[in-house]
Amino acid sequence: MDNEQLAPKLVVDKMYNNDPFSKWLGIKRIEDGAGKSVLQLTVRQEMLNGFGIAHGGITYSLADSALAFAANGHGRMSVSVETSISHTEQVKEGDILTTLVEEMSLSNKIGIYHITIRNQHDQTVALFKGTVYRTSKKW
Repeated sequence: MDNEQLAPKLVVDKMYNNDPFSKWLGIKRIEDGAGKSVLQLTVRQEMLNGFGIAHGGITYSLADSALAFAANGHGRMSVSVETSISHTEQVKEGDILTTLVEEMSLSNKIGIYHITIRNQHDQTVALFKGTVYRTSKKW
């Protein structure tokens, strides 16, 4: 690590401490790393839609936070430029969701990530793909 670059945990600390939305979601950081982020949240009643299942924005937001933490964990400020999600199973109140990030490609300017969200029964409930633009600014 050079003197101008923060370790992944310190970068994510800085990001999370200034992220009221991730805090509101109740996101717990399990593991931080360069290109890696294991996050967890428990689905609450106020996260449900009119069908009594989790609003799609909950899994999307969880994956989006994992994308940001994983990409920025390399020590360069990175912002998403394209994201998409597929919801594969219903998510209910009380479900505990966990992210698994795979860094598929990393170049000087672009990073591509696949994020799988699983519930407490190890069922895949959502698949997310995110592309980030890596700026030249270091954390």
